[in-house]
Amino acid sequence: MAESITVARPYTKAAFETALAQGDLGSWSEFLSMAAAVVAEPSLAQVLDNPELTATKKAQLVTDVVNGSRPVSQQAQNFLNLLAENKRLSLLPEVSNLYETLKANQEQSVDVSIVSAFDLGNEQQDKLTLALNAMLSREINITSTTDASLLGGVIVYAGDLVIDGSVKGKLSKLAEAMNV
Repeated sequence: MAESITVARPYTKAAFETALAQGDLGSWSEFLSMAAAVVAEPSLAQVLDNPELTATKKAQLVTDVVNGSRPVSQQAQNFLNLLAENKRLSLLPEVSNLYETLKANQEQSVDVSIVSAFDLGNEQQDKLTLALNAMLSREINITSTTDASLLGGVIVYAGDLVIDGSVKGKLSKLAEAMNV
């Protein structure tokens, strides 16, 4: 996996710089997300692996499927052609993920996932948003889910940062300390 991310980086950088120059980060985000979903679809992935299809036809296939949802710009079409010529269409999921990271950094925002033992009220979410905003110095976009196995507290996922404030996590740390 690390190898595919390494190979995907220059393509991601090219897509990001193109989108930034066009002032169109959002459209490129949508395009890359849809294209990544297309190549990740098992039946289409099998067709794209067919060595009898030319690179142009593979790129056109992805374009046609994405075009069903939204029109693909000429720059996006050129990007798909480049990926297809270099036999890198399968990297689109990694390119999309890396692009979202670059986009979030550019926009000074971060997507935060909160897992709590119980549903969080609006006031609790607002307090968490303010605290995380101050801690990360970024705009916070929160999504929350519940997991009763946590017993209490929350786990916060913000990019590579994980803050485990759950009762289950604290009990695990205590058990580890007692076993040492």
